[in-house]
Amino acid sequence: MTVEPPGVRTRERDREESDARVIERSRDEPEQFAALYDRHADAVHRYAARRLGPEAAEDLMAETFTTAFQRRHTYDLARADARPWLFGIATNLVGRHRRSEARRFKALAQVPAPVEHEEPVADRAVARAGATGVRRELASALAGLSARHRDVVLLVAWGGLDYEETAQALGVPVGTVRSRLHRARSRLREALGGTDPTALREADAHA
Repeated sequence: MTVEPPGVRTRERDREESDARVIERSRDEPEQFAALYDRHADAVHRYAARRLGPEAAEDLMAETFTTAFQRRHTYDLARADARPWLFGIATNLVGRHRRSEARRFKALAQVPAPVEHEEPVADRAVARAGATGVRRELASALAGLSARHRDVVLLVAWGGLDYEETAQALGVPVGTVRSRLHRARSRLREALGGTDPTALREADAHA
């Protein structure tokens, strides 16, 4: 008879269960919420680092999951994937640091060397445009966007959410997401000489 090591069955169950099921179980067994953290903490941290910088990312990620844990009883269990919910919380928390974020992008606009945390978006922009210096131009363009337009475009580009997930994250209709994203992309294309570095999930977004 083969005996499984302690914890193996639990880990396998966690991989198979939806986020909604994990949250549901955590309502009676709070320690189960750790599985949600294990699944999504890295993605939330990357998103926070790109928006506010690496120094603030750890605190914002921790606050995101603390807030999510406190609100787990209100989570809509019909939504199997908790990413939009988590990114929505993170984006709301970023809202407390609007001035810091704007200052960060303005500062990045002055940096001549490649910026590590902008590489995933900016490298694609460089490939499309066939030009250098997009990192600075992108940062300058992002700094010029309104908060609501910046939230939408970065949830899609850096959070990896599609239109419907972005709408869930922000608590707005999908049509509003499309409208804001269209305006934001127009501003960015103009600033980047016709390049749109945010169209990273166009096929998934069903535009």
